[in-house]
Amino acid sequence: MSKSTYTPPQVWQFDSESGGKWASLNKPTAGATFEQHLPSGQHPFQLYSMSTPNGQKATIMFEELLEQGIKDAEYDAFLIDIGEGDQFGSDFVAINPNSKIPALLDTSSTPATPVFESGAILLYLAQKFATLIPSEPYAKAQCMNWLFWQMGSAPYLGGGFGHFYAYAPEPMEYPINRFTMETKRQLDVLDKHLAQNEYMAGEQYSIADIAIWPWYGALVLGRLYDAAEFLSVHEYKHVLAWAKRIDARPAVKRGQRVNRVWGEPSEQLKERHASSDFET
Repeated sequence: MSKSTYTPPQVWQFDSESGGKWASLNKPTAGATFEQHLPSGQHPFQLYSMSTPNGQKATIMFEELLEQGIKDAEYDAFLIDIGEGDQFGSDFVAINPNSKIPALLDTSSTPATPVFESGAILLYLAQKFATLIPSEPYAKAQCMNWLFWQMGSAPYLGGGFGHFYAYAPEPMEYPINRFTMETKRQLDVLDKHLAQNEYMAGEQYSIADIAIWPWYGALVLGRLYDAAEFLSVHEYKHVLAWAKRIDARPAVKRGQRVNRVWGEPSEQLKERHASSDFET
């Protein structure tokens, strides 16, 4: 490993030209950068998102609720193209001041309730409809443990491993090694847990699974960063079996398509306003 010639300056200065593929969308300040009017539909829930792993958590959750026959969980899903900077518009920032997807507006309450952070959206909906979260104390605690584990761990997988392995301007050995080690450690944590449990909270599929699957399930199924071989994901047989079980769920198949604008046409659904949208 060659020694870096970079010396940090005494005071850091923002440079929008450095940082790789997504650098132009990042800045060290918060708040809206342009005026924006977000569209709205007829359903109680208005979701503004994109089919990234975090975005899929919300759409899978809604589709699971509808799969259970909960009609009050009907939703409209509008695309927020983070590649174009839609998340910095005034209406979006009013829902989520952190300018990240997904962002949800529950119009069934007065005033309408904004909910942001994917884990918060899962917990909000699970509590509102009293489902996909265990009622028994031990299992509920397990569900909460793993939900918050995901929220704290995924930045190492996405912003750490994913960034340096797939998106950085050039390969850098030290950060790739650092975040690969952590990603494999996390996969091993999951594998040991799933060797003893069918789902993250035990025998019951829950919001913990919905939170973890779009990141770690997609990773071991070869759908994230094209890194399955690099990470030797075949070593994590219990994670793989769990990932395949969840991947087979009809609601999961539908949820992955919502607000997706890449891949095969059959995998895409730019906006979602009715269950019939999946057929057309």
